Amino acid sequence: MKILMISIYKTLLLCFFLCLATFGLSQMVEKSTAGPFLLKNGTIHTITNGIVKGDLLIEGMKIKSIGTNLESDEAKILDCTDLHIYPGMIDGGTTLGLSEISSISLTKDYNEPGDFTPHMEALTAVNPNSVNIPVTRTNGVTTVLSVPSGGLFPGRAALIHLHGYTPQQMFAGFKSHVLKFPSSGKKHRWDRRKPEEIKKDYKDQQKKLNDFWKSAVQFSKIDSAANKQGKILNSYNPQLASLSDVVKGEAPLIIDVNKKDDILVAIDFVTRNKIQAIFSGVSEGYLIADSLVKYDIPVIVGPILSLPSRTSDRFDVAYKNAGELLKAGVKLCIKTNENENVRNLPFNAGFAANYGMGTDEAMKAITINAAEIFGLEKEIGSLENGKKANLYICDGDPFEMKTSITHLFINGFNVPIENRHTLLHDEFLERSPGLQK
Repeated sequence: MKILMISIYKTLLLCFFLCLATFGLSQMVEKSTAGPFLLKNGTIHTITNGIVKGDLLIEGMKIKSIGTNLESDEAKILDCTDLHIYPGMIDGGTTLGLSEISSISLTKDYNEPGDFTPHMEALTAVNPNSVNIPVTRTNGVTTVLSVPSGGLFPGRAALIHLHGYTPQQMFAGFKSHVLKFPSSGKKHRWDRRKPEEIKKDYKDQQKKLNDFWKSAVQFSKIDSAANKQGKILNSYNPQLASLSDVVKGEAPLIIDVNKKDDILVAIDFVTRNKIQAIFSGVSEGYLIADSLVKYDIPVIVGPILSLPSRTSDRFDVAYKNAGELLKAGVKLCIKTNENENVRNLPFNAGFAANYGMGTDEAMKAITINAAEIFGLEKEIGSLENGKKANLYICDGDPFEMKTSITHLFINGFNVPIENRHTLLHDEFLERSPGLQK
């Protein structure tokens, strides 16, 4: 009887997925189209050079010109009267492309076993066909940092544009190793460890980190000496070798750290080891903002739409954090730390704007500031001649939920505003043939 029930269950499950597949094939999915494109009579929010009322010409992958009365015999004309043109939003920390359904482990590919896997590349695991990517694009997000997680050194994060058939096509030009800095507190609200257990675990993790870093530094010195002599090391260690550029100060290290005391320890760690660091998370950064300014450490703040880290905190601590850091003079951008809901990036920024940042600075935090932190300010983050044509057209304030994105461009391609949500909406809005009486 049990075997029969299992067989029936498997058959029903197979039928369910076949129905889904059939339904999916019945949907018409548009293709992205290449330009040139001439966006006429729009309100152009350049971010770096104010607001311009006029035209924007896209040729190839880049913005050719911004001005008034622009003309092109070859370009497809888009009338942007009463519409706004913004640079594409950049999310500073997600698992987009590395996970499909957060609640199903089989669809996750953002961590590896072990504490030390810095040689793992997030880019190789990015799924260009993830259904979450078009869902994200619909809200004007064109670029995200896909970040691995797991042990102390889970791998190297990669910045990707949300358009392309392969991870290499999507790669935006920035990678960074990630360090999950040891936490001196509880890992989450359901952490049932006793205080002495937490203290012991923290000391053990700190020792592991310091010992591993010493090994990475030593390996880099030996490897450099061997290269100068034209020799090759007999024993190859991919974990240590992958960190050589960070050890030498040639590449940044993203350090995920949140609690005040841990941030201070992390600052000591990076200054002592002369590491080019970017701090991520920093949920209690507002408490030691002066230290972040003193050591000139940029931060990726978020998620903004979050609960307070301490039960004694006000409800709006997470909302105000970015604004407080900005007032202190910290260079920052914003992350959602999401997968399915990376689309909520503009609303994270909107809350930060309303709780101290202001609209202009919040917009910079998800555009040009992010580009500068990732070293790509000459390519993305604002609307300027010669920059990549990553932009969107909308009918209002991007931080307002009622605003609709009418057109989206990534690397100069006009990408359809279409995803599984819009397809379901279109399918069931007008049901045909519907129920027959």
